[in-house]
Amino acid sequence: MAVIFGNMGSEVIMVTVDDDVYAMGCNSSGCLGLGDTASALQPRKIESLCKKKIKGLAYGSGLHLLAFSDSGELYTWGYNTYSQLGNGNTNHTLTPSLVSGVLAGKTVIQVGCGNHHCLALTSEGEVFAWGQNNGGQCGSGTTTGQSVPRRVTSGIGGHKVVAIACGQLTSMALLDDGDLYGWGYNGNGELGIGNNNNQHNPVRVSNLHKVFITQIVCGFAHCLALTDQGELYAWGANSYGQLGTGYKTHHLSPVIVAPELGKAVEIAACHLSHISAAMFHDGKIFMWGHCRGHSIFSPSPTPYTHLDEVFACYSTPSVTWRTLQFRARQDTPLAETLRLAFNDENTGDICFKVGGNSIWVHKAILRIRCQYYRAMFQHNTWAEADQETVEIEQFSYPVYYCFLRYLYTDEVDLPVEEALGLLDLANAYCETELKSRCQHLIRQSVNTENVAVLFATGLKYEAQDLEEYCLRFAVHHLTAVVQTETFSKLEEATMKHFISRVARMGAFRY
Repeated sequence: MAVIFGNMGSEVIMVTVDDDVYAMGCNSSGCLGLGDTASALQPRKIESLCKKKIKGLAYGSGLHLLAFSDSGELYTWGYNTYSQLGNGNTNHTLTPSLVSGVLAGKTVIQVGCGNHHCLALTSEGEVFAWGQNNGGQCGSGTTTGQSVPRRVTSGIGGHKVVAIACGQLTSMALLDDGDLYGWGYNGNGELGIGNNNNQHNPVRVSNLHKVFITQIVCGFAHCLALTDQGELYAWGANSYGQLGTGYKTHHLSPVIVAPELGKAVEIAACHLSHISAAMFHDGKIFMWGHCRGHSIFSPSPTPYTHLDEVFACYSTPSVTWRTLQFRARQDTPLAETLRLAFNDENTGDICFKVGGNSIWVHKAILRIRCQYYRAMFQHNTWAEADQETVEIEQFSYPVYYCFLRYLYTDEVDLPVEEALGLLDLANAYCETELKSRCQHLIRQSVNTENVAVLFATGLKYEAQDLEEYCLRFAVHHLTAVVQTETFSKLEEATMKHFISRVARMGAFRY
């Protein structure tokens, strides 16, 4: 799993399948948990979290982090001016530390962070809050900050909570009966209770009492809710169109969004941004709100297949709205299957003999990938034969092997000194993309001794990229180039063409 966070999306924490935890990025306020504040340009282990079976992560705007383990233990670290680490003080912490106290013996199953406050949900359906409380976001009935976790009891104390969410200064709790409660700052109507008065205790979002809510997410100052019937509701701030209503008027109560798009199946928002997204029953992903400096007031289709991609590509900052979960494939991906099939004598149905070496391939792959072979098989008895051996004499074994492997993998793995042979093949077989790849490979070997002959090669094969590169190189090293033996051996027409071209590029202007 992974979480990408920070005011510029410049920090990341990753958990591997081996149960190790790594971090890298800017490390503002020591938020990477590495024990220092130095930037990490490469992944570094967070030793204190390794082998702890970390199951979920959350981050706050003040760059504080929460992580909980499979056994329900909670760890916090980072910025702590408002006691958002829940450790009873305001000292910043550079390494993860276990939160005990009232959470000792509890099993944490979800965590959430706002600007400088935190929520934790236990397996028993209890909600605990701590940190900054200036808007009542800790749900304690006051605006006094809380330095350690305290259970939120008012309004929801006798019910089982199944999900929590945090806006910048608000908190939301979804009950097992589908009811929704909110508390904290409400200046933009982000609690959805019909007014803009702050609430120091949880208050039911009464306008949703006729529907059964299954998912709740919070943006910076707006909320989205999804019902069991696939209805999407939104409320709160709307300056950037984040409610998806087609205009920018704030809404103090929930309004239904885009019913014409059909049933929604998943919704997304992030407390650090003003963007919203949803996946609908047909698998299409729509987004709206603050997108790369622009305001989109109605749900707009995207080319993506996951909600996470919306935040990666459109959100400012580019951060994850939830912990990304990665699952190892149990089957072999198509690309790897093709790679393994190359030069497999057991499955290949045609063999190329090059310099005494055999290369086994599949006619079907060659037909699909290469126009030259498509024409060859169409007009040749090879198309009907069960197995054939083809002798190749005009190209070397490394060149032909690389070419056939390229058809299976799209990779060009060849020493630079063999690249001219591959360019010859690509030109003969009309492989435009391979021809371009060869030119890039050959460019790595250009020097004053060979630039003239490589320029001539570019002319011969109409390799314009290689021509231009050789000319640009020659202009900057012209005196050395014209004194080389390879330059003196150029054909007269080629030499005149070379001199004319470098002259037009300004080689003789002084």
